[in-house]
Amino acid sequence: MQRWPPLATNNPPTLWQGYRWVVLWSVPIVAVPVADLFLPPDIHLAYLLVVPLALSTAFADTRRTAALAGLAVAALIAAGAERHALTTENVLVQLLSLVLFSLLLLLVTRVREQQQRQLAGVRRVSEATQAVLMRPLPRRSGPVYLASTYVAAEAEARIGGDLYALVRTAGATRLIIGDARGKGLDAIGDIQAVLGAFRFGANQYSTLSDLAAALDRSVRWDLAQTSGPETAEWPGERFVTAAVLEIPDYEPRARLFSFGHVPPLLLHDGAVLPIDVRDPAPPLGLGALAESTHTPVTFRFTPGDRLLLYTDGVSETRNEQGAFYPLVERLTAWTEQRPETLVRTIREDLREFSGGCHADDMALIVLERDESAVRPCVLPTARRL
Repeated sequence: MQRWPPLATNNPPTLWQGYRWVVLWSVPIVAVPVADLFLPPDIHLAYLLVVPLALSTAFADTRRTAALAGLAVAALIAAGAERHALTTENVLVQLLSLVLFSLLLLLVTRVREQQQRQLAGVRRVSEATQAVLMRPLPRRSGPVYLASTYVAAEAEARIGGDLYALVRTAGATRLIIGDARGKGLDAIGDIQAVLGAFRFGANQYSTLSDLAAALDRSVRWDLAQTSGPETAEWPGERFVTAAVLEIPDYEPRARLFSFGHVPPLLLHDGAVLPIDVRDPAPPLGLGALAESTHTPVTFRFTPGDRLLLYTDGVSETRNEQGAFYPLVERLTAWTEQRPETLVRTIREDLREFSGGCHADDMALIVLERDESAVRPCVLPTARRL
């Protein structure tokens, strides 16, 4: 299980934040020669100088570690001079050992910095991949307000096996949310196939049924091309559950086509109502849609209603006792919250419920139809006198 990622901040580090550990660990180094002024001649604290140096490799860069090492060598020289033993064999051996130890720590710090730069590069690539595949959802599309959140299962990843995307068409908003088999970075290829097919087909097909059929064909073909003996996976072993939603601009309803995905939740008049998907289609990639007949589900989505789309990483989050997260029960207390507030509330509640750990990718989208969205007035054509 992975820890929830910390909330990102845009505040640049101050000078004190950059050097505070160096300043703090300089105190025990300086304290060694000061203490030697008051201790008996047979008591020496020079060996304690290696402690702040060793700890510096965990937080300081090469430059700051070198500064601490130089300060430690100066402190050892000062302590030896105070006792008039600077040229004795004991102090010279201690001084040589401290210099060699400092050089070793500088080497370790240098290697750690290189690894951190490599990790930062990988993180930038991951963020660039997310920006291409998982484009941020707009805050508004037509008459619909949106808010979303995404948490990847792998600690250093920004994207995993869940997906969502939105396409604005003439007179409607189309949106997809899905969950690829598997999790984490291993599923990126599968979600790329789904998102590419959805973005291409959303503006090509006038009906949701035609879009769903084209989406199934495209994803099935793409997954088949990347399956076989060389990947240790055969066609049918890779699939994606998904829900495709269409919200017309001037109709108080929405249409949903489900590929075996968890049903959305409608928040209407203070109640939480699961959308009844009586006969969901098989998941994308299995190729069974062409052999069966499935139609979209139409339901009322009136101004002021909120619709919650999510993946099973949300509903299957467990606490320390192994109980699943009671999503519907928790939502009953938050039915009046706006999308951004509701997304933030659910995410914080999930973090608290799970003890800060999560074992699966999770995606969450909240939509709200604008109460001011009405059918535009159509003026009659002027008659010629």
